Amino acid sequence: MPSEPTLPFADGPGPIGDLVDPVLVDPSPALLRAVIEAYREAAPELVDPAPPTLRAAGSASTADSPPPPTDPASGLPGLTVLASDGAVDAVAGRFRLATRLAALAEAGVCDLLTLREPEPNAALVGRETGYVLVARERRADGEPDADRTEAWCRIGDDPTLRERYDPLIEAAEVRRLRAPSRRRVYEAVRDRCDDGVADDVVRALGAEIPGSANRSLDLAGARVRAYAAGVRRGAFDRDLRRAFEDGGLGSSATFTSIKRDLRAAGVLDTESVAGSVGRSRDRLVARGALAEADGPAAAVAAALAALE
Repeated sequence: MPSEPTLPFADGPGPIGDLVDPVLVDPSPALLRAVIEAYREAAPELVDPAPPTLRAAGSASTADSPPPPTDPASGLPGLTVLASDGAVDAVAGRFRLATRLAALAEAGVCDLLTLREPEPNAALVGRETGYVLVARERRADGEPDADRTEAWCRIGDDPTLRERYDPLIEAAEVRRLRAPSRRRVYEAVRDRCDDGVADDVVRALGAEIPGSANRSLDLAGARVRAYAAGVRRGAFDRDLRRAFEDGGLGSSATFTSIKRDLRAAGVLDTESVAGSVGRSRDRLVARGALAEADGPAAAVAAALAALE
């Protein structure tokens, strides 16, 4: 059973599940990040699963007569988020945050809706009560700091507040995320390739690389990381590209372009492998620094250095 996702309010921790059918209205990027972090702390196996967790889940679902796998979303309170495109873009532009938010959306824990017009304040409302949320911003010396928000003040205890937002919720459109969850990527690569390639791809997406590669990691950078991990593992080119397309990382043509760039940089080649049926297939072959890479993180570093 997951723990309770809790938001940091100025008057103490606030479990999201204390509200009936909660809705978060017009959150700032910082507040939306706090929501993602609250769910990640409560259910890391859902929001930010490690490869061993993903591998175990895959084994349980394919074994003969397995016990029913535990749903990592079970017991988590659902949350509707009515957010501006700007707030979502600020979060979704950072790949790791985007995958965590995607995990919540894919599991049905978070319904992400687009807010067309800004509200005077953020709010967290349920069927029985609700609060306006005002950011409390502080630095270590106690002075305001717009770059760091530590808590939010809950103002009011209004059982009618939800009525104000119901029409906005009913009229809102679902916001689609471009980045997929870790689980979706892992399962797609496992199904098209194997567990080893899937493990390395997920590890590459989460690898800490010296320099600015972590701070600036976006969807484009994640695609290079994933493909480099597949090259190091010697995956079949078409299988890998189709896996990434199935997993929501990008189109097959996008990864063909990455393949071309890595080939031009001298760290990738292909070899033709004859099959027992049908035509031969191209296996990816790492060259140079990518061939010497010891592990997914080193493969990412080699690929990024080659493309600079």
